[in-house]
Amino acid sequence: MEHMDQSWQVTAAIIVFLFTYSIIITEKMNRAVIALLGAAVMLILHIVPAELAFTRHVEWNTIFLLIGMMILVNITNKSGIFQYAAVKAAQQAQGRPIRILIIMSSLTALGSAFLDNVTTVLLMVPITFSITRILQINPVPYLIAEIISANIGGTATMIGDPPNIMIGSANKHLTFNMFLQYLAPVTIVIMVVVMLVLVLLYRKQLQVGEKQKEALMKLSAEDYITNKRLVMKSVSVLVMTIIGFALHSVVHIEPSVIALAGAAILLCTQSEREIEEAFSHVEWVTIFFFIGLFILVGGLVEVGIIEQLARLTLDVTKGDMLNTTMFVLWVSGIASATIDNIPFVATMIPLIQDVGVQMGVTDPNETNVLWWALALGACLGGNGTVLGASANVIVSGMAKREGKGFSYWEFLKIGAPITLLSLLIATVYLLLLVG
Repeated sequence: MEHMDQSWQVTAAIIVFLFTYSIIITEKMNRAVIALLGAAVMLILHIVPAELAFTRHVEWNTIFLLIGMMILVNITNKSGIFQYAAVKAAQQAQGRPIRILIIMSSLTALGSAFLDNVTTVLLMVPITFSITRILQINPVPYLIAEIISANIGGTATMIGDPPNIMIGSANKHLTFNMFLQYLAPVTIVIMVVVMLVLVLLYRKQLQVGEKQKEALMKLSAEDYITNKRLVMKSVSVLVMTIIGFALHSVVHIEPSVIALAGAAILLCTQSEREIEEAFSHVEWVTIFFFIGLFILVGGLVEVGIIEQLARLTLDVTKGDMLNTTMFVLWVSGIASATIDNIPFVATMIPLIQDVGVQMGVTDPNETNVLWWALALGACLGGNGTVLGASANVIVSGMAKREGKGFSYWEFLKIGAPITLLSLLIATVYLLLLVG
């Protein structure tokens, strides 16, 4: 590629990326508009050829998974089943906000381990809004706790988070069970520690009067079901879709295709007016923000910046296994907090494979610890900023639409320290593995 050696394009890509990113952080403009504007500049300057932008860099699987799940969740939400589940869950916790926070976060982490994070938060957030509305408390602590739990839970399995799916696909000797064996134990430890920290941070905000608790306990969950036939139809399709996700490595059908099929089946049961309403409730701002962001990062990939950063990573460690492991963990963690972890992991995979060759490793299992470091760094780093992972962006968009939005900085104050804490626990764990 001749444009690879044109240094002005490297400079231009960095300037466009940093300028766009800084405006997104200030929140002075709609983030989808500024991301699309940045992407358009990358395309106009031929930093990313249009064909490559739309075939290689935009993750259409992620985009269509989002659209399919947004339609499914929106139609299901109209039946009242989420409100029913919310009242039941809150009554189980006797209306105690801290207990509800722990229950909702644990369910999110568990869901994210076996579904993808995006699907899990799309299912959990409507329930969260219903509970916080009943108890008349601020939903933001719950939403931030659920984002963090989704990214931690997704680390535990091969199908929980896109980076893990990519690492598993690139290394056939890493089985589903190996991911569980090596990543689930440390994920559970991180989750427990993080829950304690979140409870300490939010305990003053999570106060509810006896009157609200009594009102909650008196509610009849059944009253929230507005349409029993719709409950049957939507829950059946939702359950089939979730089973499809769980079996996707067996049936070899992409989660995005399963989500779109589920949405299409459910839309078939709706009237023309209801179909239009379902499409109008798709979070289009979030969808276009992702498309813009993928092209922006694609610009950095095309001019070789991400590859140079990755090579630099490996030069610094001088081929020592322990140093390389730690470097991969921390660079992945910090990089994934600032740019989307999918293109970063895509660039790191061939480089880690190359390191094994340079170290003269013949048995692929000897480099497994590097793959665990990459998985832990990329997944846990997603909690660093509100742009660090898909789930964060989705929840932020849903909160804004509900009039309960939180800023980049509000998330950063909680997310960044928790990411550092998670990476420290992962460091101790990897030291034990290498040792």
